[in-house]
Amino acid sequence: MTGNPARKWWALVAIAASVLVVGLDLTVLNLALPTIATDLHASTSDLQWISSAYSLVLAAAMLPAGMLGDRLGRKKVLLAALVLFGASSAACAYATSTGELIAGRAVLGIGAAAIFPLSLSVIPVLFAPEERQRAIALMASATFISFPIGPIVGGYLLDHFWWGSVFLINVPVVVLAVIAVAVLLPESRSEERSRIDIAGVILSSAGLAALTYGFIKAGQDGWTDAAAIGTIAAGAAVLAVLVAWERWLTGRNRAGSGGSLRGGVIRPLIELRLFRSASFTWGTILATLVSFAMFGIFFAMPLYFQEVRGADAMGSGLRLLPMIGGMVIGMIGSTRLASPRRAADGTASAPLASAKGLVTAGFAIMAITLGFGATTTISSGTGFAAAWFAVFGLGLGLAMPQAMNAALSALSAETSGAGSALISALRQVGATIGVAVLGTVLASVYRSHLVVTGLPDAVGSAAKSSVVAGVAIANQTGSVLLLDSVRHAFVAGMDTMLWACAGIALASAILAVIFLPRRTDGGAVSTANAGVAGNVPDVNGVERAELEA
Repeated sequence: MTGNPARKWWALVAIAASVLVVGLDLTVLNLALPTIATDLHASTSDLQWISSAYSLVLAAAMLPAGMLGDRLGRKKVLLAALVLFGASSAACAYATSTGELIAGRAVLGIGAAAIFPLSLSVIPVLFAPEERQRAIALMASATFISFPIGPIVGGYLLDHFWWGSVFLINVPVVVLAVIAVAVLLPESRSEERSRIDIAGVILSSAGLAALTYGFIKAGQDGWTDAAAIGTIAAGAAVLAVLVAWERWLTGRNRAGSGGSLRGGVIRPLIELRLFRSASFTWGTILATLVSFAMFGIFFAMPLYFQEVRGADAMGSGLRLLPMIGGMVIGMIGSTRLASPRRAADGTASAPLASAKGLVTAGFAIMAITLGFGATTTISSGTGFAAAWFAVFGLGLGLAMPQAMNAALSALSAETSGAGSALISALRQVGATIGVAVLGTVLASVYRSHLVVTGLPDAVGSAAKSSVVAGVAIANQTGSVLLLDSVRHAFVAGMDTMLWACAGIALASAILAVIFLPRRTDGGAVSTANAGVAGNVPDVNGVERAELEA
């Protein structure tokens, strides 16, 4: 690859395209659910499972997928995941029953579970530390661009084609990604040939799936639902057993007694020693907290534009685009500020800004702009939203790539698949928790502010279930008073939730100041497996030389 350095960047573009497709699939589905409910005669429970099947499988399969990438080859597993994602997208598009669609969505989750972590895992393998800033920025851009682009693409497709088109659009992009990855991406894998941690796979899959399902159910049915709380508790208990098992396994391997386990050393599914790295731990935590801060924009603001301001899905997506502009500026700026400066004689000097400073500044900017957003009223203009969206995007572009780079810098080429899967799994579960908690805040304030006096109990209860139902009922009954109350109540809930998001962003800025190191590890935890397999090649060592030969 040294003969053509641009090749690895084209490979990353291909992977970023597949990540973009996965992100689009998440955003466009919500637009298609009403049509799916009509065409497939789907119940509310069916619609919930169409959404949840994907999330549950995604959470359960991420860690095993990362481990398989390290063991079997990251390129090989990524290609299989892309093919699976494309085939299941086609199956979803032509599903003739809710059962078929739910099954297709579950298989989609398996493909996405490998695409997400392996798209990150190739970065420590392909790119030197000074190149990773740009590589991470490109990958992050693919993820975030999907949020506003999804409603635009989905709205157009649903206006002109049948609901299956929102899934079928994945197929040509996946085909191009498969060809590009097959041609451009070199194979890489761990040189270690230890046994698979089967107990870890079972415990992690069960625990993460239960925890995710519990928080999804709590967000839907309330925090007093016994089944939701019980499932959350069970998931947490299984994950506690997983941590105990991984610690025991690591200690046994370090003591040199792993060979007595019927066939040799079992490599732990989770390298708990990664958490000894402040870069990995706080980079992962802060990257997860970004999801909390973003929730107010990507969940509540499209509803505000559509139900309060009267825009359609495509119009709400267009109104989110200023955030992408700000994000691009922030990412370019943070990459340049955090990269070593080169003198005329080729010598490098310290970068202008540290990861700690950029992440702190990014979260501070997000906190301030979310505070401005929390002053939104039912009559606020599009220009007001565009302004604070753009500045929020600037903060996001400053913070997110640097937090991710801090986490990835602690990974070696040997364990980049499992380590990236761990980062992705923690972010996925964290985002699910954020949706459940912050969604509850919005719903609670909305219900408490909504006036349904004089309405039948069933009608009032339906109006309180969501702003979409409230607006629909007001339009059906022709009640101007109810419509006004629904809109004011939703804006009150949205503003409260945005204040909560601002508080999370501010707390994240403080955490970055206190805990995030000024300099990243740069592969300092590459000896995490030393007790198992001796010296592990550094990200710039043997494995990189073999890749570029």
